[in-house]
Amino acid sequence: MYDDAENSGADANRAAGAGADSAAADPGTLHASLAAQKDQYLRLVADFQNFRKRTQRDSTQQAAAEKDAFIHDLLPVVDNLERALAAEPMNRGVAMALQQLGQLLHRHGIEAADDAGQPFDAHRQEAVFVRHDLTQPDQGVLEVSERGYCRGDQVFRVAKVIVNDLAHSPGAGNAR
Repeated sequence: MYDDAENSGADANRAAGAGADSAAADPGTLHASLAAQKDQYLRLVADFQNFRKRTQRDSTQQAAAEKDAFIHDLLPVVDNLERALAAEPMNRGVAMALQQLGQLLHRHGIEAADDAGQPFDAHRQEAVFVRHDLTQPDQGVLEVSERGYCRGDQVFRVAKVIVNDLAHSPGAGNAR
């Protein structure tokens, strides 16, 4: 029994000495292991930062898309208020509501386009009807049936317009 205890103590000392010898004898392995752990840590940090940036960018894009969709849904209300005001010009309540909506759109960078009397531009306008008016220039916008809106230089919603087309008017064959 005494021998067994002595042997176990000796075995433990030998194992501890062997572990210490291998650690002290192989510092290159420790440095390589440390470098691998550090590299793995730096990659995880970079991956997390990229994930955070991507999530923030996606969230910002989603919020902008939802805002744009809301404004698109709001524009027909503006159109109807403009029609109501045109039908009954003295309605102050409608005029005030329309003015407030215009200010709200302006705060969000949306501006109404003034297309009446301008040359027709297929990128900014949609021709919904054609008329022939010899007193107006050819391919000019005679009337706006639904306003167009822009955000900066970008078209947010095309205008629906009535275009003057003198090339196809009844007297065009005789005039040329």
